[in-house]
Amino acid sequence: MDLDVFVTAHRTEWDRLDHLLRRGRSLTGAEADELVVLYQRTATHLSLIQSTTPDPLLTARLTQLVARARATVTGTRKASWRDAARFLMAGFPAAVYRSRHWWVPTAVLSTVVAALLGWWIGTHPEVQAAIAAPEDLRAMTRPGGEYETYYSSHPAASFAAQVWTNNAQAAAMCLVLGAFLCLPVIWILFLNMLNLGVGIGLMSSAGRLDVFLGLVLPHGLLELTAVFVAAGTGLRLGWTVIDPGPLSRRTALAQQGRAALGMAIGLALVLFVSGVIEGFVTPSGLPTWARITIGIAAELAFLAYVYILGRRAVRAGDIGDLTAVERSAELPSAA
Repeated sequence: MDLDVFVTAHRTEWDRLDHLLRRGRSLTGAEADELVVLYQRTATHLSLIQSTTPDPLLTARLTQLVARARATVTGTRKASWRDAARFLMAGFPAAVYRSRHWWVPTAVLSTVVAALLGWWIGTHPEVQAAIAAPEDLRAMTRPGGEYETYYSSHPAASFAAQVWTNNAQAAAMCLVLGAFLCLPVIWILFLNMLNLGVGIGLMSSAGRLDVFLGLVLPHGLLELTAVFVAAGTGLRLGWTVIDPGPLSRRTALAQQGRAALGMAIGLALVLFVSGVIEGFVTPSGLPTWARITIGIAAELAFLAYVYILGRRAVRAGDIGDLTAVERSAELPSAA
């Protein structure tokens, strides 16, 4: 496409749109209809320029023009409780459901890695000796040791808040750092699985693996699932950098990034629930079977939430992104 010819052919329309936008509320009915038509044409022109012969100055001018026209045509919109309800009942579960092909394999592979690390540590005394001195290991794994008292070392409310903050930060790092070609996400996942594997290995070597699992499972099922979802989303974002598909890299990253932002908010709520369980249920005097049952119930509730509401929302066209009216017009790039 000859850019100079294209600009000459459409400059009058852009100038006219700018003039109408400056008129504001004084437009007649016919002029308002004209503004809508010019807005749609200019959005198409912008997409064509971005996908064929991007010119920074012209793109900046048309982007600003389209944004102003869109604000005038659609009007300003304030968030409401209805938006929050739509996000919780459709947007968030849809985003998690759509990314299941990333976070489910991530969960399976990470669990296998943690189990292998636990087996390796538990069956190799020399590895245990490299972790800590024998007396320190006994202090951690003995009845009433550090692994058991950790969950009751602080008041339940403050402990739950601290755990929630730490886990939310880890999930956010997975979501944000995924854009760096997936590598930081893989490292964060490995550190989490290594920490879990150390606990499994040391407590199993002391013959107290059942106690360890009784402490970890009530909150760990939901907590680790949230981390796996965040990691899978981060990996998906990183892969978008490598292979954006039919969209331009910028458009694909914007779409995935918006979904990741919504995912961060939703996962913060999920981690809040796991933090409450870790703060109030895990160190409680309930029998082990009761604490584990609560953890399994919370995990099953989340999976049902994702696979029932999420699948339903996806089939209805929700992709966990902004609604169609809230997104600017985009054209696929040529393959």
